Amino acid sequence: MTRKPLIAGNWKMNGSLAESRKLVSALRAGVGAATHADMLLAPPYVYVTAVKSWLEGSSIRLGAQDVADREGSGAYTGEVSGAMLADVGCSHVIVGHSERRALYGETDAVVATKFAAAQAAELVPILCVGETLAQRDAGETEATVQRQLVAVVDAVGVEAFTDAVVAYEPVWAIGTGRTATPEQAQEVHAFIRAMIAARDATIAAGLTILYGGSVKGANARALFVMDDIDGGLVGGASLVAADFLDIFHAAK
Repeated sequence: MTRKPLIAGNWKMNGSLAESRKLVSALRAGVGAATHADMLLAPPYVYVTAVKSWLEGSSIRLGAQDVADREGSGAYTGEVSGAMLADVGCSHVIVGHSERRALYGETDAVVATKFAAAQAAELVPILCVGETLAQRDAGETEATVQRQLVAVVDAVGVEAFTDAVVAYEPVWAIGTGRTATPEQAQEVHAFIRAMIAARDATIAAGLTILYGGSVKGANARALFVMDDIDGGLVGGASLVAADFLDIFHAAK
């Protein structure tokens, strides 16, 4: 089954209105009428509406970096619901990013609840899974990824992955300049697909699995030619138009 590549940019807590507008303008020009892959931008919450307006008429999609683990509305100061994100034009939302797990204590159960909340609002969740350096060195990569993925599958059912994306992000390769080799990344991507295939082979075949560990223009093509790597979840490089466009075009 052919899966269209997805190149998603996670801006994290970076940028200003002026910087964001300049970046979006350059990305629009660089993407043009290209159809070989989809590009998605996930700016900070406060810039989502502005970025949406700057993307009008382009093929670039809009996402968010996180979502509340509550549906609907209510007394949850500081939270943003999936319905609100959909209302301002988001199509995707990142859940379970390693920084949310490490810095804010999000458990596998919380991530599963956010995944379900995203889908309840008709958003496509981008589920992040991945191991720390200590876990890799201890030979616990597959066990860690399996635990994180199974927590969601058991909570929502494998059918939910018909409209979801998985991103493998080795924590030891995020923002460090280190990158898993294409072969190391492919091994984990194949493991993820096999886990889903054990429950439903058709859903597994169509599942988009992104690599998210210091993707750069220099290594993107070698990663994207791997059988089970369907694009990238890009952090720092997504803040530099030329670098992000190099990655986008490497997905041809």
